[in-house]
Amino acid sequence: MSGTPRQAEAVIVFDGVCNLCNGAVDFVIRRDKAGVFRFTANQGAMGRSLLARYGFEGQGDRTILLIEGGTAYTRSEAALRVLGHLGWPWKAMTVFRVVPRPVRDWVYKLIARNRYRVFGKRETCRLPTPEERSRFL
Repeated sequence: MSGTPRQAEAVIVFDGVCNLCNGAVDFVIRRDKAGVFRFTANQGAMGRSLLARYGFEGQGDRTILLIEGGTAYTRSEAALRVLGHLGWPWKAMTVFRVVPRPVRDWVYKLIARNRYRVFGKRETCRLPTPEERSRFL
């Protein structure tokens, strides 16, 4: 798939060199049985384009960006929305929406700030396997 993502899809823009982020992409791919999500690294042309289109240019290495139904979600809200699509038991995590967003985002930012130090960083962006290729923009 190339070009602009279809409106019906949910697109996750992630940090392609972050080991934690790549692990999260693997986690979602294994559990997204309906194929709701497509993925693109923020370092690529499509990722940069989507970040700019939704007002997050230059911020891709600091947050996940979920584009769903033409609306952009970041940080904890993006993560919880993704989990909500993955079925039981992951959908149960959406209960954390009762926690005020500033508190959830504070935790998100704390993890994001330390993710390279704790989980490591790749030299280059991940390349999808042949089986995953259709899921990446």
